[in-house]
Amino acid sequence: MHYEYKVVPAPEKGTKAKGVKAPEARFALMLQDVMNQHAAEGWEYQRAETLPSQERAGLTSSATVFRNVLVFRRPVETAAPQAHMQKDDAMDEADSAANADAEPVDAQENYPV
Repeated sequence: MHYEYKVVPAPEKGTKAKGVKAPEARFALMLQDVMNQHAAEGWEYQRAETLPSQERAGLTSSATVFRNVLVFRRPVETAAPQAHMQKDDAMDEADSAANADAEPVDAQENYPV
Protein backbone atom coordinates (compact mmCIF):
# COMPACT_ATOMS: atom_id res chain seq x y z
CA MET A 1 0.00 0.00 0.00
CA HIS A 2 1.22 3.51 -0.83
CA TYR A 3 0.72 6.60 1.30
CA GLU A 4 0.88 10.33 0.89
CA TYR A 5 2.05 12.45 3.79
CA LYS A 6 1.10 15.83 5.16
CA VAL A 7 3.26 17.77 7.61
CA VAL A 8 1.76 20.72 9.48
CA PRO A 9 3.20 23.06 12.11
CA ALA A 10 2.32 21.97 15.62
CA PRO A 11 0.26 24.48 17.58
CA GLU A 12 2.31 26.66 19.92
CA LYS A 13 -0.39 27.60 22.38
CA GLY A 14 -3.70 26.25 23.56
CA THR A 15 -7.23 27.33 22.79
CA LYS A 16 -9.75 28.68 25.25
CA ALA A 17 -12.83 26.58 25.87
CA LYS A 18 -15.56 26.45 28.49
CA GLY A 19 -14.44 24.40 31.49
CA VAL A 20 -10.82 24.13 30.29
CA LYS A 21 -8.68 26.16 32.69
CA ALA A 22 -5.14 24.77 32.89
CA PRO A 23 -2.61 25.67 30.16
CA GLU A 24 -1.85 21.97 29.65
CA ALA A 25 -5.52 21.17 29.09
CA ARG A 26 -5.89 24.07 26.63
CA PHE A 27 -2.86 22.89 24.71
CA ALA A 28 -4.16 19.30 24.63
CA LEU A 29 -7.52 20.56 23.37
CA MET A 30 -5.80 22.46 20.55
CA LEU A 31 -3.85 19.33 19.54
CA GLN A 32 -7.04 17.28 19.67
CA ASP A 33 -8.83 19.79 17.43
CA VAL A 34 -6.00 19.78 14.85
CA MET A 35 -5.88 15.97 14.80
CA ASN A 36 -9.67 15.63 14.49
CA GLN A 37 -9.79 18.22 11.71
CA HIS A 38 -7.24 16.28 9.64
CA ALA A 39 -8.85 12.92 10.49
CA ALA A 40 -12.14 14.22 9.06
CA GLU A 41 -10.25 14.76 5.77
CA GLY A 42 -8.93 11.17 5.81
CA TRP A 43 -5.51 11.85 7.33
CA GLU A 44 -4.18 9.48 10.00
CA TYR A 45 -1.93 10.98 12.69
CA GLN A 46 1.53 9.38 12.72
CA ARG A 47 3.81 11.34 15.04
CA ALA A 48 5.18 14.66 16.19
CA GLU A 49 8.72 15.67 15.22
CA THR A 50 11.13 18.39 16.29
CA LEU A 51 13.38 19.32 13.37
CA PRO A 52 16.14 21.90 12.86
CA SER A 53 15.57 24.78 10.46
CA GLN A 54 18.19 27.27 9.22
CA GLU A 55 16.83 30.80 9.30
CA ARG A 56 18.25 34.23 8.71
CA ALA A 57 19.42 36.14 11.74
CA GLY A 58 20.17 39.69 10.72
CA LEU A 59 21.61 40.63 7.35
CA THR A 60 24.52 38.22 7.00
CA SER A 61 24.17 35.42 9.52
CA SER A 62 21.88 32.49 10.09
CA ALA A 63 20.71 30.60 13.13
CA THR A 64 19.31 27.15 13.73
CA VAL A 65 15.85 27.05 15.27
CA PHE A 66 13.87 23.95 16.06
CA ARG A 67 10.35 23.55 14.69
CA ASN A 68 7.66 21.19 15.96
CA VAL A 69 5.55 19.54 13.27
CA LEU A 70 2.78 16.95 13.14
CA VAL A 71 2.98 14.18 10.54
CA PHE A 72 -0.17 12.67 8.99
CA ARG A 73 -0.63 10.07 6.26
CA ARG A 74 -3.42 8.57 4.17
CA PRO A 75 -3.55 5.74 1.65
CA VAL A 76 -3.23 6.52 -2.04
CA GLU A 77 -4.92 4.62 -4.84
CA THR A 78 -2.45 2.17 -6.38
CA ALA A 79 -4.51 1.48 -9.50
CA ALA A 80 -3.46 4.74 -11.14
CA PRO A 81 0.29 3.96 -11.19
CA GLN A 82 -0.41 0.49 -12.63
CA ALA A 83 -2.55 2.01 -15.39
CA HIS A 84 0.26 4.49 -16.07
CA MET A 85 2.76 1.62 -16.26
CA GLN A 86 0.51 -0.28 -18.67
CA LYS A 87 0.29 2.82 -20.87
CA ASP A 88 4.10 3.14 -20.85
CA ASP A 89 4.48 -0.56 -21.77
CA ALA A 90 2.06 -0.13 -24.68
CA MET A 91 4.03 2.90 -25.88
CA ASP A 92 7.29 0.93 -25.65
CA GLU A 93 5.77 -1.90 -27.70
CA ALA A 94 4.58 0.59 -30.33
CA ASP A 95 8.08 2.14 -30.49
CA SER A 96 9.65 -1.30 -30.85
CA ALA A 97 7.29 -2.19 -33.69
CA ALA A 98 8.02 1.11 -35.44
CA ASN A 99 11.77 0.63 -35.07
CA ALA A 100 11.61 -2.95 -36.39
CA ASP A 101 10.86 -1.56 -39.88
CA ALA A 102 13.78 0.90 -39.76
CA GLU A 103 17.19 0.15 -41.31
CA PRO A 104 19.77 -1.30 -38.89
CA VAL A 105 22.38 1.26 -37.83
CA ASP A 106 26.07 0.68 -37.18
CA ALA A 107 26.46 1.97 -33.61
CA GLN A 108 30.11 3.04 -34.04
CA GLU A 109 29.64 5.09 -37.19
CA ASN A 110 25.89 5.94 -36.98
CA TYR A 111 25.50 4.93 -40.62
CA PRO A 112 23.00 2.47 -42.12
CA VAL A 113 24.51 -1.02 -42.50
